[in-house]
Amino acid sequence: MDTSKVRGDFPTMRKGRGVYLDSACQSLRPDSVIRAMTEYYEEYPGCGGRSVHEMSARISLETDETREKLASFFGTKDPNCYIFTKNTTESINTVAFGFGLKKDDAVVTTDTEHNSNHVPWLVLADAVGIKKRHSESGADGEFNIENFKSCMNGDVKLVSVHHASNVTGCLIPVKDVAEIAHDRGAKVLIDGSQAAPHMKVDLGRIGADFYAVSMHKMLGPSGMGVMYGTSEALEGLRPLTYGGGTVGLATYDHANMAPVPERFESGLQNYSGIVGAKAAIEYLDGIGMENVAAQDRRLMRRLMDGVSGIEGLRIVGPSRPDRRTGAFSFNIDMLGSHDVAMMLDKIDRIMIRSGMHCAHPFYESRGIDGSARASVYLYNNDEDVDRFAKALIKVAGTFGSH
Repeated sequence: MDTSKVRGDFPTMRKGRGVYLDSACQSLRPDSVIRAMTEYYEEYPGCGGRSVHEMSARISLETDETREKLASFFGTKDPNCYIFTKNTTESINTVAFGFGLKKDDAVVTTDTEHNSNHVPWLVLADAVGIKKRHSESGADGEFNIENFKSCMNGDVKLVSVHHASNVTGCLIPVKDVAEIAHDRGAKVLIDGSQAAPHMKVDLGRIGADFYAVSMHKMLGPSGMGVMYGTSEALEGLRPLTYGGGTVGLATYDHANMAPVPERFESGLQNYSGIVGAKAAIEYLDGIGMENVAAQDRRLMRRLMDGVSGIEGLRIVGPSRPDRRTGAFSFNIDMLGSHDVAMMLDKIDRIMIRSGMHCAHPFYESRGIDGSARASVYLYNNDEDVDRFAKALIKVAGTFGSH
């Protein structure tokens, strides 16, 4: 992969806006995505699936083509198994509240989940009486499959886990998880928001019933998510919202639901987001996800090697860079994570994230008051991670413990 050429495709990089190491929160967008969205607004800003004029027909065609691109990208055959949502959070909530969970049904997660895959189950525990269980990870946050198996009693109806942690970067062996769950009669939902941008995800091989991604983490527009479901799983799922676009015919006292995927996409859609998502998938396909993963690993090794000698550095998660998918979380003794982030920004315009990263239970259970997080992506280069390491050494040496 020619990183210099890739960097030239991103306006933020061309303008020298600093070192962007916050892609685990939201990625930058290449020219092709921005152009696709602008073209929609300038050339065919119609409403898909309703009117019959030329503009409407074109966006309807683009919508179909986006589903086809997604199916090809994720290794599945049926484009209609891809539902457009706002983000992974909405996708998870769609499954959580549409699955039909009843009192004493159990849902199994892990102890390293994002709040989006934690809070909905707490709400259902209070409102419906479901049982929520989580498998415990090791001290560094790595998944423990034996502990997971111990959670899989006969009452488990759904397993909902992330594919990669947004804090530790650790991967979960989701294919194995899906096999274990299915053997026990449970369905599987996977939060793929941190994995899909960084590695090849073959949903046909993984065998999950549901898989959710946020396009804003994989070069696409904000406010654009995708929920995959098998045909069987989607047919058994109730929509989260109802109204225009979700019905075939409605009378004064009855409504026939539209077929999948339309029944899950109420109201006017984010059409510019849909065409932007297509452009993002095409861009990543052109680079090759194997190349993206290799770049992540190389940069993570260089980054962690560059900061390894810092006194007072506390790594959150595995100390081995190859165990992390592009996210490096850490603390410096005697400094708050927000202070570290602000100092790096002031010293050399280095942009990272700080806080609990919406993974509150992980930090609370370990007695950690959040962390700073630097995350790399395909447009970062050696200079970016070297500038980060140099600035962090200065922050720790000047303001940290001695």
